[in-house]
Amino acid sequence: MTEENKNAAEQPQTEPETKAQPSEMPAGFKFLIGRKMGMTQMFDAAGELFAVSVIQAGPCRVMYTRTPEKDGYKAICLGFGHMTEKNVNAARMGIFKKLDIKPVRKFKEFRVEDISGVQAGQTASLTARFAAGEYVDLQGVSKGKGFAGGMKRYNFRGGPASHGASDRERAPGSIGSRRSLGRVLPGQRMAGHMGVDTVSMQKIKVIKIIPEENIMLVNGSVPGAAGSLVYITKTVKKTPKPLVLVPKKGKQAAAKAAPKKPAAPAKK
Repeated sequence: MTEENKNAAEQPQTEPETKAQPSEMPAGFKFLIGRKMGMTQMFDAAGELFAVSVIQAGPCRVMYTRTPEKDGYKAICLGFGHMTEKNVNAARMGIFKKLDIKPVRKFKEFRVEDISGVQAGQTASLTARFAAGEYVDLQGVSKGKGFAGGMKRYNFRGGPASHGASDRERAPGSIGSRRSLGRVLPGQRMAGHMGVDTVSMQKIKVIKIIPEENIMLVNGSVPGAAGSLVYITKTVKKTPKPLVLVPKKGKQAAAKAAPKKPAAPAKK
């Protein structure tokens, strides 16, 4: 063993510095970014069957906040997913180096009324925000279907198949060519591109949460193909109150509660 190796072996080894874990964003901010995984079915505790969509929701990171003094509005920007460093532009790379995190693929701003308690670099996990039985609003991009005719796009009934019409079965019909303006008005429903629309679905019930895998199972279908991004927010609709079992009142309950009369003695 050389003298340098001997000295290095005698020196005490220092333990690597552990990176501090980021704090959790306040649970009152109920929104997340997720990824649609697909659909399946499941039974609940009462034995009822549900068709559910599987969403991998978070964990997300707070990338930055918007303030009225600097930006004119209040918002929280969450980041979700990962991407390779060679595809990141300089502006985004500055954010990642400032937060000391790997490059994030998707940024999404959520408008809020108050951003107190929120700081860049915090994490937003699923279990701290949503629970089974709650209702959420989901927003995604629908599947693209290419160029489609009026029957597929707007459910037109088509033309007759007889009475002299041999090629009008899937035609949209008249579009008002003889009206006074002499032209087709903007917005007329005709053939065109179908799909790839931003679709929002409201008041969707959360059936189950799997915290180990950040999985959320929601009732019914979710817009978009498997692998597409979904924005999850607390529903703005009025939600039903939880069922509470109340004891029966009235004559039936009083009759059940009243002691039974003793049986009359038998006549001799």
